[in-house]
Amino acid sequence: MNEALSDVRKMLYRQESLAGNKKLLKGIPWLLLYNANNIKGEGKERLQKAHVVNKPLAEAYYLKEDFGLLWQQLNSKEALDFLELWCEQAEATGLSPLKKFAITLKAHRTGILNWYKHLISTGTLEGMNNKIKVLKRKAYGYRDMEFFNLKILDIHNVRYALI
Repeated sequence: MNEALSDVRKMLYRQESLAGNKKLLKGIPWLLLYNANNIKGEGKERLQKAHVVNKPLAEAYYLKEDFGLLWQQLNSKEALDFLELWCEQAEATGLSPLKKFAITLKAHRTGILNWYKHLISTGTLEGMNNKIKVLKRKAYGYRDMEFFNLKILDIHNVRYALI
């Protein structure tokens, strides 16, 4: 979703560049990616001004914020209803990056809804894979494969150090 929002911003930035009114959209990509609750002070004001001036950007941003509510649904039926409604809203904006993202969501609907059946996340596994990649990169290759395997098995014992 963040990638789709970024694509919308880039598309609108190019349009505003041609119109000579790009100053308002300059420097806000990071604001768009933050959760609305985490934006304070001047950042919040800049984002609100950009939304007032640029309706498509506001639509995309608020859809991004609403998308996070998918994971707060109580069961797969509610999640499916939410997902279908959200995809309809995304397609109704007429913004091609959001339409493309909605199509992707529909294609992966089964996998997304499986989370409600099993409540399993692959986050820990992805983190371990990343630690192994960092270990391999820092070592620039071990001559002894058995030592490398021991280091991998020992990763969980040390919280932050990789070597």
